[in-house]
Amino acid sequence: MATFTIENLPDDLIAQLQQLASQNNQTINEQIINLLKQAVQKPQPPLKFLISPETDPTWEERRKAVPKLQAEIDQRLEQRRASNVE
Repeated sequence: MATFTIENLPDDLIAQLQQLASQNNQTINEQIINLLKQAVQKPQPPLKFLISPETDPTWEERRKAVPKLQAEIDQRLEQRRASNVE
């Protein structure tokens, strides 16, 4: 088996690892190996934005509609400004 060295571990993290190992009746080495195994074996879903082409099939359609919507908003604002001036 290989040896793995980690430098500059914060003291509070070492204390947490020692406490966790003690609670699980393991050495710190055993505890760290188990934590690493869990982290590697747990499937990590890809990051997705709340609204994106991957999560919303209408995203591209709505993206293309933005300039038209912006023009409508600008037109309404201009109409409001014109009616406030009168």
